[in-house]
Amino acid sequence: MTDEVLYERRADGVALVTLNRPDRLNAMNTELMTALCEVLAEAATDHAVRCLVLTGAGRAFCAGGDVKAMAAGGGALGTSVEGSVAAQLVHGVRELRHFQERTSYALHTMPKPTLAMVNGPAMGAGLSLALACDLRVASDQARFGTAFRNVALTGDFGGSYFLQRLVGMARARELYFTGEVLDAERAWQLGLVNRVVPHERLMEETMALAAQLAAGPTLAFALMKENLNLAAQADLRTVLAHEALHQRLAGLSHDHRAAALAFVEKRTPEFRGK
Repeated sequence: MTDEVLYERRADGVALVTLNRPDRLNAMNTELMTALCEVLAEAATDHAVRCLVLTGAGRAFCAGGDVKAMAAGGGALGTSVEGSVAAQLVHGVRELRHFQERTSYALHTMPKPTLAMVNGPAMGAGLSLALACDLRVASDQARFGTAFRNVALTGDFGGSYFLQRLVGMARARELYFTGEVLDAERAWQLGLVNRVVPHERLMEETMALAAQLAAGPTLAFALMKENLNLAAQADLRTVLAHEALHQRLAGLSHDHRAAALAFVEKRTPEFRGK
């Protein structure tokens, strides 16, 4: 693991993951993405981590792909391979799918809540990473844009999947085709972010929310997340079947039994995430 991604596991069950290329606005290159894949895989299976927060160092969340590296002859992540166009295409697709599966998909399906703490610009693939998280808390200085049209690319890391579900088909197409940059207030109005807070309070407010979620019923959250992800694309009967299964599974958990007893005894339950 390199210093391009910082990983802090806190005592309250929150893991803070920081993209750490502030001099390049945390633009994504192979080294950063490899480290991010490793960190997310570790956090996903660490039972002591019950909520994950993703942010960026410095004044940006993530500027997307490293365009300077692309201009120097690399691919979407600043890497290159010699050989025919076909060989370059196969290599590029394989590499991109590897990173997408282990970052955007990992954040979207991780069996615990994931939060994006958007401290500044979230552009292109950086926006996609933020949208892959369950919730987004934005600084009032944050900016959001698809940006791909500006460099004649089409988009990656699930942006088209997440954006269309959040703002609708017509608005998503407009944002992709025009590359319009949204300020934090407009992003909130469109439903891209859950909360907008003053920049100087971003860390405090985000970590308070993360701590609240980390203290919650983590197993139930994981099953809720499966239900919600499925409901975005499945028919009602399929969703009902999964809800029934997950409701009964949660009913067998330690946290449910403890919460039911606490309810009867008129006290606040203490969840263990089991």
